[in-house]
Amino acid sequence: MHTIEDMKTLLGETLGLGSRAAELQAGSPLLGSVAELDSAAVIHILTALEERYGISIDDEEIDAALFETVGSLASFVDRKLGR
Repeated sequence: MHTIEDMKTLLGETLGLGSRAAELQAGSPLLGSVAELDSAAVIHILTALEERYGISIDDEEIDAALFETVGSLASFVDRKLGR
């Protein structure tokens, strides 16, 4: 699934993770584990997802489970893209 690699890049760029982004895996926890991921960063990530993938994310689709792991975020994008 190429979305994991895309997600690592997006998270690295959006959160300013630098080389730490390369260490992320599908099961890497996000909320509560990545210090840079605060409420403002969530908004930036959602905006970046919409812009990068040409998707629209409704408010009711956003919950903590979405940001549980890199894989959960990638799976959400895959579903939105119909993969």
